[in-house]
Amino acid sequence: EPTPKNKREVLGKVLYLIRIPTMSLDEFANQVAPLKIFTLDEIVDFFYHFTANKKPTLAFCTKPRLGRKAQICHRFQSCAYRNNQWRYRGRCDSFQFMVDKRIFIIGFGLYGSSNGDAEYKIKIELKRQGKCQASKNYSFYSDGSSRTFHVYFEHPVQIDPEHFYTASAILDGNELSYFG
Repeated sequence: EPTPKNKREVLGKVLYLIRIPTMSLDEFANQVAPLKIFTLDEIVDFFYHFTANKKPTLAFCTKPRLGRKAQICHRFQSCAYRNNQWRYRGRCDSFQFMVDKRIFIIGFGLYGSSNGDAEYKIKIELKRQGKCQASKNYSFYSDGSSRTFHVYFEHPVQIDPEHFYTASAILDGNELSYFG
């Protein structure tokens, strides 16, 4: 059975090769810590690593991967708090784009509720000529701040030059005001 304890046992020493310290605090707090694979002491050490001036010694790999650094493209240049609001109610929000050289898209950043805490169910899609290249169903918790919440596809999606693509998101939740 795939319990957190069993997953940790199966991973064994390989667990310590996972580059947890190279993640962002947001990625760790929202994607890794909820898996409950790590001990409470390890989780506390990770949070100290991410936030404290004096970093604890960790048994995990702290060397970042070599390769391309992620580039972020913003749909909006700024987020005016409590301005630019939409009421989604399960409707699709999308935009079409084209690139002039090959890129890979790993996911989208979505803005949270402008009226406080809220939980959302979302579906993101990336289409080329109406054919779905990737999609992801996901739930996330918005804390009411103006920061974005990242939703990643299972695998990076190759985007070829000189073709139109459509990026879309469908959001649903109790708090329907979204901003960005």
